Amino acid sequence: EAPAPTTAPTEAPAATTEATKAPGGTGEMGTKDTPIVMSFVPSGDTQEIIASGSEIAKMIEEKTGLSIMANVATSYAAVVEAMCAGNAPIGWLNTFSYILAHEKCGVDVALATVRFGNAYYTGQIIANKDSGIKTLADLKGKTMCWVDPLSTSGYIIPRIMLKAAGVDPDKDLAKAVEAGSHNNVVIAVYKGDCDAGATFVDARSSVEKDFPDVKEKVEVIAESPKIPNDTVSFAKEVPPDVRDKVVNALLELSQEEKGKAALQTVYEIEGFEKVDDSFYDEFRTQLDAAGVNIEELAK
Repeated sequence: EAPAPTTAPTEAPAATTEATKAPGGTGEMGTKDTPIVMSFVPSGDTQEIIASGSEIAKMIEEKTGLSIMANVATSYAAVVEAMCAGNAPIGWLNTFSYILAHEKCGVDVALATVRFGNAYYTGQIIANKDSGIKTLADLKGKTMCWVDPLSTSGYIIPRIMLKAAGVDPDKDLAKAVEAGSHNNVVIAVYKGDCDAGATFVDARSSVEKDFPDVKEKVEVIAESPKIPNDTVSFAKEVPPDVRDKVVNALLELSQEEKGKAALQTVYEIEGFEKVDDSFYDEFRTQLDAAGVNIEELAK
């Protein structure tokens, strides 16, 4: 059955203010009175995301003259809700959240992120070395850490992988924990708070600075098929000229030292590729084949 993302908080990000309400409200979008909220999903270290997100917002402001305000939402679902409510015209949405937001309220992708030279990535299922877990079938009766119910590699795809291996993620696990970010999943598995977890490849590198032996203590037991990368997406109310200015500014700053550093910190991004919605069609087909009903989830 389709995962139920409704367990995640769905309120709009707390940083949203009356002034940012809306494309269709009073005032022109991107002025000091009506700054454009650019919302980020909390997939990594929240403090790092907000600091580098604010830097990116400032660079876009300098290049476009638009007023931009960055925030990190409380959950993946909160970004979707904020975009659909007109409270966040720009969203740095992960793959599954984008597909949901597109279905729900016409949110449209402009850029896919690039890492390691391409616009695709894979997910992994990791296990604590001492857990005795060597295969997906060994997860029965174990504690599993997920990222967030709308995380593509940290929830949606690994659940499909578990089912294919004969493990029902709703019934066969001893306990499921929602860790909130990929870093948190790795740390929980490292410390033994969870026997196993699901993240992108290779989230262990993101915490290696604090846990130098993480790759010895936390093993990869399975890898997913390729997944299209996360997005920079726009609410449908965003005027084409505003959208073009922001997209061009992001493409420019991704070629500059300061911009490269901020993108690396925010989500380990190397650059961007211009894409349209059809870039995600193959992935939609995979979800459909696995019984994930996007139309139903978007209601």
